[in-house]
Amino acid sequence: MRWSRFPTILALAFLVAPAAGPVQGAGDVPGGGAFDPHLKGQFLVATPKMTDPRFREAVIFMVDHDANGARGFVVNRVFGRGPLSHLLEGFGVRTGDEDTSESLEITLHYGGPVKPRRVFVLHSDDYADSTTAEVIAGVSLSARLKVLKSLARGEGPSRVLVVLGYASWAGQQLEGELDRDDWLTAPADSDLIFDDDDATKWQSAFAKAGSRL
Repeated sequence: MRWSRFPTILALAFLVAPAAGPVQGAGDVPGGGAFDPHLKGQFLVATPKMTDPRFREAVIFMVDHDANGARGFVVNRVFGRGPLSHLLEGFGVRTGDEDTSESLEITLHYGGPVKPRRVFVLHSDDYADSTTAEVIAGVSLSARLKVLKSLARGEGPSRVLVVLGYASWAGQQLEGELDRDDWLTAPADSDLIFDDDDATKWQSAFAKAGSRL
């Protein structure tokens, strides 16, 4: 699946923000603030009982969970793939001859149904900017175009997962879904998050979670 086959999806990505401006990130999301440790760093793994097509066989990496609600990013749904240079050009960022963005291919993921025009980057912890927050060892979250520009210059993180949107729950909503076995939980790990084989992530995470159904 290439960028050219997904003009509508890419248009949404390109409308996120001007090149010099911030992309809404974790700290700006309603209910944001310091990450809560309860489900932070866990996977939510959809069970066969999940009826919502947006989350069927979804694996969600949780970055926040407290009494006010929860939020996370789907890590196994792909919109398309293409050169980083095309993505940056959509933001109005011109790439120079010295960068590697034309040869560097990026996979754009569906992060969830909330704020679908917002771009977030989950990445390895060998990079940080002013918006970066560590979620678990080896996995951080950044929400500015600076991380994509750094990638183009060959100075960015070694592993990335670029997502549009996120998933969120109101207070006690997720607890209710867990009680009715819509989800199982499993310890998250960076290898699965950044695995290029998105088609096998659900099976791998479900096996880690085990099944009580």
